[in-house]
Amino acid sequence: MRLSQGFERAVAVIEAIAAAMLGLITVLIVVSAIGRYALAVPVPDAFDVSRLLIGAAIVWGLASVGYRGSHIKVDLLAEMLSPRARRLVDLAAWTVLLGFTIVLSFKMYSRLASAAASGEATFDLRLPVWPFLALILAGAVASIFTVAARIVLMVQGHGTLDSFEPVDTRRADDVEG
Repeated sequence: MRLSQGFERAVAVIEAIAAAMLGLITVLIVVSAIGRYALAVPVPDAFDVSRLLIGAAIVWGLASVGYRGSHIKVDLLAEMLSPRARRLVDLAAWTVLLGFTIVLSFKMYSRLASAAASGEATFDLRLPVWPFLALILAGAVASIFTVAARIVLMVQGHGTLDSFEPVDTRRADDVEG
């Protein structure tokens, strides 16, 4: 269980990073909209910075989902299987997700290298794009580790693709108990 607690702490940090980016995006868009419509002075590069940060927030969110498994699941087939067969299906699904995150990370690395080499910058302020792409790459790499952590826990007999959200059931137990 100690390994699981370490994973939980790491994923909490990942979720905080994703939440901070979403908060920053929200503030940026609101301030830019107020500036544009109330003062006729939008925030320079608000569109470029917000779209790059949204990409980063999505990938960091993927890292959280990669560990928690709290995503949309279509498990009609898996629900009809025995627990052992369901575990094998879950492991196969997580392994496919791990492969996807590895490919995504390699593609993001090549995109980062391309942007850095070409000097790609935002439109208004000419901010270099590569730091934002590095943030996206870091989220993709974090996803590799969270998905791998989930696979390790599943191999040890913990965690599957449950048909419910474990966090929700814990809250319900806390309320009832």
